[in-house]
Amino acid sequence: MRTARRPAIPLLALLLVAQASPAQSPARSPAQLSPLHWQPWSQAAFEQARQEHRFVLLDLEAVWCHWCHVMDETTYKDPRVIDLLQSRYVLVRVDQDSRPDLSNRYEDYGWPATVVFAADGAEIVKRQGYLQPAEMSSMLQAIIDDPSPGPSVERESPIVYGSTASISPEQQTRLQKSFLAGYDRVHGSWGFNQKYLDWDSVEYSIDLAQGGDKNAEQMAQQTLHAQLRLLDPAWGGVYQYSTDGDWNAPHFEKIMQMQAENLRIYALGYAQWGDPEYLHAASEIARYVKTFLTSPEGAFYTSQDADLVAGKHSADYFALGDAARRKLGVPRIDRHEYARENGWMVAALATLYSATGDRQYLDAAARSAQWVLHNRALPNGGFRHDAHDVAGPFLGDNAAMARAFLALYSVTGDRIWLARAESSAKFIQQTFRNPAGAGYITSRTPADRSYTPHPQRDENVMVLRFANLLEHYTGDAADRGMAENAMRYLAADSVANRLPASSILLAQRELTSLPLHLTIIGHKDDPATLALFQAALRYPASYRRIEWWDTREARLPNPDVHYPELSRPAAFVCADRTCSPPIFQPQDIRPKVDRLTSRAMASNQ
Repeated sequence: MRTARRPAIPLLALLLVAQASPAQSPARSPAQLSPLHWQPWSQAAFEQARQEHRFVLLDLEAVWCHWCHVMDETTYKDPRVIDLLQSRYVLVRVDQDSRPDLSNRYEDYGWPATVVFAADGAEIVKRQGYLQPAEMSSMLQAIIDDPSPGPSVERESPIVYGSTASISPEQQTRLQKSFLAGYDRVHGSWGFNQKYLDWDSVEYSIDLAQGGDKNAEQMAQQTLHAQLRLLDPAWGGVYQYSTDGDWNAPHFEKIMQMQAENLRIYALGYAQWGDPEYLHAASEIARYVKTFLTSPEGAFYTSQDADLVAGKHSADYFALGDAARRKLGVPRIDRHEYARENGWMVAALATLYSATGDRQYLDAAARSAQWVLHNRALPNGGFRHDAHDVAGPFLGDNAAMARAFLALYSVTGDRIWLARAESSAKFIQQTFRNPAGAGYITSRTPADRSYTPHPQRDENVMVLRFANLLEHYTGDAADRGMAENAMRYLAADSVANRLPASSILLAQRELTSLPLHLTIIGHKDDPATLALFQAALRYPASYRRIEWWDTREARLPNPDVHYPELSRPAAFVCADRTCSPPIFQPQDIRPKVDRLTSRAMASNQ
């Protein structure tokens, strides 16, 4: 989902395969591109193929994808390719951001992904990335001559699920070695070709650094400083990634998940180390999103292309300042308002508010969440992807919004957000639980008759981390069961061994430990109570349970700690089932938390 998703496209697959520079500026019309007739993904396309004895060719693209546009300008305008396609193929084109089910299904093939099917839905060929005209025509003719499935189509091996909701010690050791071996100590970040901020790996490093791991601290800080080179100096926001093994060849598309997760991780880094460069990066991403990717109603858009002219690289354009760029034009913005993308950004802005106390970020997060509730909600507690979905609902939208609601509860203490998170958890349980075994599937509705919906790794990591933390807030065993069900899928060797290792390590770390627990007691209209709450929010920990109990309200939803009723506002911190005496001054929270958590870590060693 990496873009999640990871949109959720899984970012790692996207970056390794999709040699995408940014997408084109003008909206594309099939009639303008070529005489080819493209239609949407549907069972009708396969029925047409059956009746006319044709194959189905799927062009799975991204609207911001440079090489998708190059294929339009070259391959799909080639006379030989056009003749072959018109003679024996039904043509289907899908924007992968619009169909998380298809995006997850072919996430390892990048964008563009070209998949050819028989009329019964059986795959014949799967190809990744840009195909030159000669490659395409050769492939099309070969399929006509012999429609047997090629070597790119491998039979899926069944996933063997574990009997316990945990990775084994052997897996833990193997994943930790993979995590360390994948780090580039020269240039920073994980991986040695494309450079980008692998948010799970940086977050895991920050968690380890909080426990005193100096090597993890160095990896996180080196990566955060290196990633600053992908920050747009004129407009803010982050470019997707850089090629050539360093940070000097950026690809300029700006995708919402990259903005959200970079913003969130820089906010965590700023909370941990107080580095003003990290705050600057997070603020600049927020500025870009507000300027370019926010609707008048407060919803968040999906992406911005980088190619001002379709299929032409735009390095010279992005070397210009704001005024010079605007004089030439502004690259196209994809104004779809997906629930998933809004959920990603809401969680990120809540994290930035927590680190800074700047109300503008909380207001923007709450406004987006309210917009989704009014415009994407389903009657039974879930969420649509878009205004009108031809498929779905999808797990990615519901997991992202569930995490967003819980993030809003943690930074406001407003129980309406906790209720929303609980409602989302129930919908996920009822709708997406994998009938074939452990984990949660991308969609309950099959994309076609020949394919059974599958779980996807990043989505299940998000479900696990959300549900596990929710259980600490609610005390509801069903939430714990939800997290454990996701882990039984994630712990399967064929799933756990995929990169990045940090995703599974984060999930395991949280599932097997208690979050830092901070509780503020006092009236919510009392400035002294608010000061304590904001000081608690600024404490650096991504895995934490922060609550605000106004004694005029009912008891906290999970009354696992009994607090005394005091005559003035107070804070309490609990770690490893040990709670502090009351803390009355905001400036005392951090040192007292540090002392308590250090004692807890020492007792566990």
